Amino acid sequence: MTTAPHLTLTRTLTRTPALTIEGMTCSACAGRVERALAKVPGVARAEVNLATEVAQITLATEVADSVLIDAVVRAGYQASVKNTLNPLTEETRNTAPLLGFQALVASAILSVPLALPMFFAPFGVDLMLPGWLQWLLATPVQFWAGARFYRAGFAAAKAGEGNMDLLIAIGTSAAYGLSVYLLATGHAAHLYFEASAVVITLVLLGKWLEARAKRQTTDAIAALRALAPVVAHRLSEGIEADVPVESLRVDDVIVIRPGERIAADGIVIEGDSHSDEALITGESVPVLKEAASRVIGGAMNGEGRLLVRVSAGAAESTLARIVRMVESAQMKKAPIQRLVDRVSAVFVPVVLVIAAVTVLAWGLATGDWSRGILNAVAVLVIACPCALGLATPTAMMVGTGVAARHGILIKDAEALEIAHRVTVVAFDKTGTLTEGKPVLADLHVTEGSRATALAIAAALQSGSEHPLARAVRAAARDEGAVVPPVRAMQALAGRGVRAEVAGCVYTLGNARAMRDLGLDVGVAASAAQRAGQTVSWLARAATPPQEIAMLAFSDALKPTAGAAIGRLQARGIATLMVSGDSLATAEKIGAALGLTDVRAEVLPEMKADVVTALKSEGRVVAMVGDGINDAPALAAADVGFAMASGTDVAMATAGITLMRGDVALVADAIDISKRTYAKIKQNLFWAFCFNVIGIPLAAFGLLTPVIAAAAMAASSVMVVTNALWLKRWAPVR
Repeated sequence: MTTAPHLTLTRTLTRTPALTIEGMTCSACAGRVERALAKVPGVARAEVNLATEVAQITLATEVADSVLIDAVVRAGYQASVKNTLNPLTEETRNTAPLLGFQALVASAILSVPLALPMFFAPFGVDLMLPGWLQWLLATPVQFWAGARFYRAGFAAAKAGEGNMDLLIAIGTSAAYGLSVYLLATGHAAHLYFEASAVVITLVLLGKWLEARAKRQTTDAIAALRALAPVVAHRLSEGIEADVPVESLRVDDVIVIRPGERIAADGIVIEGDSHSDEALITGESVPVLKEAASRVIGGAMNGEGRLLVRVSAGAAESTLARIVRMVESAQMKKAPIQRLVDRVSAVFVPVVLVIAAVTVLAWGLATGDWSRGILNAVAVLVIACPCALGLATPTAMMVGTGVAARHGILIKDAEALEIAHRVTVVAFDKTGTLTEGKPVLADLHVTEGSRATALAIAAALQSGSEHPLARAVRAAARDEGAVVPPVRAMQALAGRGVRAEVAGCVYTLGNARAMRDLGLDVGVAASAAQRAGQTVSWLARAATPPQEIAMLAFSDALKPTAGAAIGRLQARGIATLMVSGDSLATAEKIGAALGLTDVRAEVLPEMKADVVTALKSEGRVVAMVGDGINDAPALAAADVGFAMASGTDVAMATAGITLMRGDVALVADAIDISKRTYAKIKQNLFWAFCFNVIGIPLAAFGLLTPVIAAAAMAASSVMVVTNALWLKRWAPVR
């Protein structure tokens, strides 16, 4: 049976509001919004993602949302508070693309008569319209369809900064203004209205195609949101009533009918069925659900009717937390994006200088100032840094989305970027490579009766949630042992526990705890340890101390663990196991999994030291664990992988959470990281190529403004489309 995961929404001392930003067109816009927000007193940091159009803000002191919104508006953009739990409706999301499409269609209708003569002129066909008619067609395109460029460009100029809109506004205005001047002075044979109108039309086309493609990058989030049921069948005093899912409270009892989506996270209290959790955890096989099983809201119930006691409200459900984690990762910037942002910050001013030099050089060298202006227009248009701003975030969005669909939750962009460089993976043992459900396999009593020893051991483990403690309590319950009360409970870090039972002080722990008491227990445990069993001892801490019993635990290896380690080794990634068990036990388990590097008898606080030592050797280290004691090592690693079946602390610390608790997902996560980073590099290469090659060509008169506009639009669409190929990724099995 697969254990349903628990995810915890990590809480921080500072509030981190998110704003949806409207009106951004390039990475320069994103940088401008960031700077505007960073100037607000109380803002510690602001990150703006161009692809998601979201600003993630970290506050040092409390700042009202209205103040943040005002800062964005003053920068020339629109903003609203982003609410993950109440996302925009599909109709609202469609409004902006619809308006953009309407402007595009109108602009195209007016521009086609202006553009047609260019295509027929090489064949000796003259379809050139009268100058006054060209002006009549071009003017609405320039000042109505192109109004967005003037508004945003003026706001950028007013703030002393540049962006794509400013480049388009200056470039098309130059072509339009030159044409008006020539028309007014009687030189109507050489007008360039088609250049300004067609450039605006092509840019609008590119933006519309880009918006459509960008929407596909959020398909994974949309699919997850679609899983959330709207109505639940609440059972109260024997009466079943349909209520909104948002109204459910913890401990409510709900009915899940066959074939329905499970309305909320909870515990099955009656019934048997199977649950399809594929879209949430990536688990392809339906999971058996019976009394005491955990169920996940949004999963599809199978053939049976279930009664479920709700364990989390809609806002804190597993599904809601997954959505928040994926969105959080998509909103944050990858480290490589910061380099792109620095380039973009100086890009527009440099382009304006190049355009000015182009006009002067052509005018002074040839006397053809009209040609110089047109070439400068081409420079301004081809240089728009749209593709540069979209190259990284679109790939990150698709990568994190497809990873989530396969049960890999990536908490931040940095983890995704680093994972592909991992050279060594360190695994915790219990709950990571093993099932984490040990059972008491044997109990050797050296003093007193088995029932008494088991009862005392269960008493000492009564306050612990450690897997071995649960195994002891389960054995005592199964054998009907009467567990006595305890007092003066004391945890022995990395060793065990000590407490007083019936007036005597007992210690239950590992060999190190026994050595601290002065007992030599190494020989007695050798047979069990050679069999791969974990051994603990119960001793009376008296003078002299007395061994009471030896407890041997067995914990089955996860079925996929060996193959998963083999996949990593086949990729040239070193693997090792870090365990608190004895060397004999750890080596036995390591041999079964194909691990030759085994670090045994490692105290919890020493696991982080192992990771730090590996990093000091120049390795890129991944740590995989599931317990509270793994948290320091997960934090110390370059990238931490936490099992969703483990503790909340481990998941809060790690950069990546594996929803099925399956170590095979480690290799999958590294693979999706590699594919995503490859897409980022491809996108950046093509984005830079368009600019680095296009700007000189335009400056030397080898690109017309129309071709430059087509190339600029194509570059933006291409990087988004290239990122979308990641959606085809699937784990290799």
